[in-house]
This record gives sequence, structure tokens and C-alpha cells, in this order.
Amino acid sequence: MTLPLPVMPFPEGLRFFMKKFMYAFLLLVLLGGAFLTGSWYSRRDVSRTNPSVVKSAAVNPADKPDTNTDTDTGAGSSSMPPGTVRITPEKQQVIGVRTGVVGKAAVEHFIRTVGRIAPDEKRVYRLVAGADGWIRETYNNDTGTLVKKDERLASFYSPQFRAAQLAYLSILGSGGDRFQAGGRQALAPSQQASVSLQTYIDALESLGMSQQQINELASTRQVTDKVFIMAPVTGFVIARNVSPGQRFDKGAEWYRIADLSRVWVLADLFPNEAGYIKSELKARVTLPDQKKEFHATVANVLPQFDPNSRTLKVRLDLDNPGYVLRPDMFVDVEIPITLAPAMAVPVDAVLDSGLRKTVFVDRGNGVFEPREVETGWRLGNRVEITKGLKPGERIVTSGNFLIDSESRLEMAAAGMQQALSKDPVCGVDVSMTKAVKAGLKTNHGGKTYYFDSVQCKQQFEKDPKRFAELP
Repeated sequence: MTLPLPVMPFPEGLRFFMKKFMYAFLLLVLLGGAFLTGSWYSRRDVSRTNPSVVKSAAVNPADKPDTNTDTDTGAGSSSMPPGTVRITPEKQQVIGVRTGVVGKAAVEHFIRTVGRIAPDEKRVYRLVAGADGWIRETYNNDTGTLVKKDERLASFYSPQFRAAQLAYLSILGSGGDRFQAGGRQALAPSQQASVSLQTYIDALESLGMSQQQINELASTRQVTDKVFIMAPVTGFVIARNVSPGQRFDKGAEWYRIADLSRVWVLADLFPNEAGYIKSELKARVTLPDQKKEFHATVANVLPQFDPNSRTLKVRLDLDNPGYVLRPDMFVDVEIPITLAPAMAVPVDAVLDSGLRKTVFVDRGNGVFEPREVETGWRLGNRVEITKGLKPGERIVTSGNFLIDSESRLEMAAAGMQQALSKDPVCGVDVSMTKAVKAGLKTNHGGKTYYFDSVQCKQQFEKDPKRFAELP
């Protein structure tokens, strides 16, 4: 006898959860179906009402009437170069296409860089000991102090001064009042006496005695053991190597004083910019945080190349009223230059793949032709076009990256569907199929040549031997 199995009751909470899950799943399925259906209807309506918004096609005038090309640019019955695309106005607005007309004009450019203030080397004075001795006293002239011309900086003693002073006083005494105490302007009865007096004056100066103290010695006739180190010019002490009681040797540097009334600016320039900088060019120098402006003159482009920054040094001279500019300060430098008339376009208009440089020419009615160009100088956001464009043509200056993407797709499609041939005259790739339809082919020497335009074909037929020899 078989006993029935007991039936386990289904938990009420689990049953409620399963019902909610099924309802949610069905709701998601219904929403997804409604969204896909609406999307399909929307695409069908758009494609019926405005199919040009959905797709951009390559321009092939050989396949269709030439109704969408700019007749002013010479686009006639010939096939356009591979990669030419047509972009609808709506799509141009979406991708941000901007165009501009190419023309030749003198280019004015400002080279902007950073410079560092440095003392003018011709205005830096080094006070050096002419004999061994000792420093007696020093005065209030620490490093960075502004000192006046003929101001006493320190005093020293040297045994050699006593003999030199006695010899000088001896020659003065033997000549009486016939010699003037000024030394270099002294007049003597004979040329020999004048030369002898000047020799003793030069000896005192070479040992370190100033002209002012030599005049005092001639006036007082008193030998002194304290010789003063005098400031030769009004300037700043940029080096000080003296202290009371310090012994020094001949040739030791006591002080270094810089006249900062006129300073240098050492600026960095890239090699392509340095070639346009000439001497006597005027420049504008400003302090970044003080809103002060100075006018400088280019002195020279120095033959110094910095391997770290890959730049050359250019030196500028400028006056420094009030000593506002100090050594090692950084300043902003702006040098205006004017180039000869050239065909220059914005840098963004040129697409550089590394192997070729391309711009897109606006042929009108939304037609954009890729054109290979050659470039010259590049300054700031402008680049010179040396080959590939003509004045008056309109090119794309913004949004060309997206146009280039569509152009590459068209070229890839053309390469897969049909063979291309190089026009021996114009040098562009031509679809052989479209050239045959347009009647732009000819035979020479057993070889068939295909052309981009009627003009190219006519030029070939005038002198086929010249162009047939080209690769």
C-alpha cells in the first residue's frame, strides 16, 4: 500500500515577490518595444522629408550633372579629386565648419617670450688690489648697497705706498710750483720733467690710490699710511670681499660695483624665431606684476644654445630709470616683426599627417576638396603656404577634422570599388572609370593616361614626351 506524499505549503511572501518581478519584467518589455517602434518611425520620416541630413556623399561630376559645384573655382565636367565630399549646411553647422579666403599680405607678428635682467658687462667695475697689504677700515656699504661716485668704501695700508709717495713728493719739490697738482694736466718747462712726473702719478694709481687722494697729497705734501678705496661710479655693490684687519694679496678683488642705470635683458627664443630677429629692432619689456613698461633695443642674437630648453639667447639693451629692474628679475618681452607679403593661413587649417599636409578647399554648395600643400615658415598661429593654393580660394579653417574623416571614408570606398591612376600633368589621383566616362584619357607610346580635367589633358597632348617621362 502506497502512502501519498505530504504537500508543502508555498510561502506567501515568496509568491508575492514572484508576482511583482513578473509585472516589472513585462513592463520593461513593453517600454522597450515602444521605444524601438518610435525610433523606426522617426528615422523613416526623417529620411523621407530630408535625406541629405542623414548622409553626405562624394562629389562625382562625371556620374551626375555639375549642379552642386562652384563654377568660379573651375569645377567643370571633369571628375573631382578622390576624397571630395559634400556636406549639407545643417551638418556644417553641427560640426562647426568655418571658412576663410586665402590672400597674400604682409604679415605682422609679435614674438613673445620671457627674459632675465642682467647687468651690462661694460658697466660692471671690479676694484682689485695693486699690492699686498691690510684692510684698515670698512664703511657702510654691504652687498646690494647703492654707493655714489668717489664715495669712500674702505681704507687699507701697503708698505709700497710710502716709497711711491716720497718719490712723487720729491719730483714735486724739485720742480717747485712749475707743476700743477692735477698730474695729467701738469705743464713743465721741459718735456722730460713732464714725463717723469706722470710716471710717478701712474705708479700711485697702479697701487690703488685714487686721483682725488693724489691731488690731496700734492696739496698737503703729507705722506699718509691710509689709502682709501673709492667708488669709481654710482652703482650697486654686487660683491664685497673686505673686512677690517683682513690681509690681501696683489690681484685680490675688493669690490664689484654695477651701474644699473642701463641693463641687459637675456631672452630665450626658439631657432625658427631667432632667424627673424635683427639688431636695432625695438621691443617692449614689461614687469608681470607691476604694470610697468620699458622700451628696449635688440643688441644681438648670442651664439649660445641651451640644450635643456632648446633655445637661443637674444640680448636687449634698455634704460633703467629709478633702478626698478634688478639683476635676475624675470620680465615679459614682446618683439614685433614684419614679414614680406606671403600667403599665410591659420595653423588649424592645415592637417599634417607626417607624410603630407592637406587643406580643404570650399568649392561652393557644400563641396569640399582635399588639397595637398607645401608650407614655409610658421609663427604663432599662422603658417605660410608655398604651394598648393591660389589667392582668392576659400578654405576650411575650423571643423576640418570631421570633414577629413568623411573624406578618408570616401577615398577608401573609391579605392575598393575602382582603380586609381596618377594624372601625369596635375599630379592628383584620378578614378580611371570616371575619367573614361568624362573622356579624359589618351594613349601615348602604347600606354593609357588618365586626367583630372580637360586642361590637364590638353597640356599633356601639347607635349606628351615631357610628361610621359615623369614617373
